[in-house]
Amino acid sequence: MNDTPQLGIGIGWRPEIADTVEALSGVDWVEAVAENLCPGHLPDSLVRLRERGVTVVPHGVSLGLGGADRPDAQRLADLAERAEALGSPLVTEHIAFVRAGGALTASPVLEAGHLLPVPRTRDALRVLCENIRIAQDSLPVPLAVENIAALIRWPDEEMSEGQFLAELVGRTGVRLLIDVANLHTNQVNRGEDPAKALDELPVEAIAYVHVAGGTERDGVWHDTHAHPVTAPVLDILAELRARVAPPGVLLERDDDFPPAAELAGELTTIRETITAAAAVASPRPRKGAGARGTEEREAGDTDAARGRLALSEAALLSSLVAGTPVPEGFDPRRLRVQSRALAAKRAGVVAKVAPELPEILGESFRPAFLAYAAHTPMRAGYRRDALDFAESLLIEGRPEDSAARRRLTLWWRERASSRPPRRATRLIRVARAALVGR
Repeated sequence: MNDTPQLGIGIGWRPEIADTVEALSGVDWVEAVAENLCPGHLPDSLVRLRERGVTVVPHGVSLGLGGADRPDAQRLADLAERAEALGSPLVTEHIAFVRAGGALTASPVLEAGHLLPVPRTRDALRVLCENIRIAQDSLPVPLAVENIAALIRWPDEEMSEGQFLAELVGRTGVRLLIDVANLHTNQVNRGEDPAKALDELPVEAIAYVHVAGGTERDGVWHDTHAHPVTAPVLDILAELRARVAPPGVLLERDDDFPPAAELAGELTTIRETITAAAAVASPRPRKGAGARGTEEREAGDTDAARGRLALSEAALLSSLVAGTPVPEGFDPRRLRVQSRALAAKRAGVVAKVAPELPEILGESFRPAFLAYAAHTPMRAGYRRDALDFAESLLIEGRPEDSAARRRLTLWWRERASSRPPRRATRLIRVARAALVGR
């Protein structure tokens, strides 16, 4: 893959740190969340960076390439449009599923609001390969896919992470975005050896590398992107550099942004880690790699594999977001941890996309939302989730404070007036009562 662009050292561009990113020295490129960009109205900061010759890579989070359904054509078109608007040399996504249910299971579509791991099975690999080929055919630039962090392990997996990625690259030619923080997460949470994964995966397929921080609570590592990068993550970065010179390395930070000096210090540490590892690097024998055509030797049908994968992913997601029974073979304790993490993330994102809600509800916002999320799956993204949450409170006659209830009613009506609510008659009655102060 000699045509892989040489990116250098970069940082994740986020609106909250846009000015800081522009001012940082030694930033060769940035990565921006694709779904947060409007091609016709790019943020001024990104426009200025592009004018300075800084490469911008769109990083998708919503395709769900590891899901049972084929990739949505509109989502692919949107990702392609962002790559073209930014003049990007590649785009990236995740090896994950983000929704389940629907036509393949004759059940409602459930949204995770988060990246969830696919099972490392032949069925999942077959489906993932076809989904990636569809995406590759739809995008104007090469695609790279990222390994994700996981709190949970699928039962009856047939491959290690390195073997799974090697097979994927061999069958599709897709490039890899290797997140060394996620390799560390899977080491703590799943007992997987990151060095073994690096030995098994095709390092020559790496497009670039992510580095990020996290924290450990009760023996579980949470990949927060809101904490400093830890020494074990940097050790894995050094292990990777001992095997290959990555075309790019990027620092991710999504929350609790530190001062500019601290971000600059982390970038310096990443550079120093790479330089030191390069000085002692030596070629290492490969332990395995995928090969094109492997899938031709396997029995089975991709459509049948999609059906089986759809059922298993829907059962897992339903357990996580709707409280249905834990599927056989999963660790119930770990699923409870993952379920709480999903609900907490929903609460945090809803607070960002609808900041009026925590303002109106005050300290009761988070506990009220977590109680709502425990029995109400997300249906269609975070903005709709915010509306549904507000609607549920109003139907229950909450909040108890009449002034807050009136404010919440007005907020809901301004945003929901263009569509009839699911429980129109009762909700309108509640809204009218709130507005007249009853």
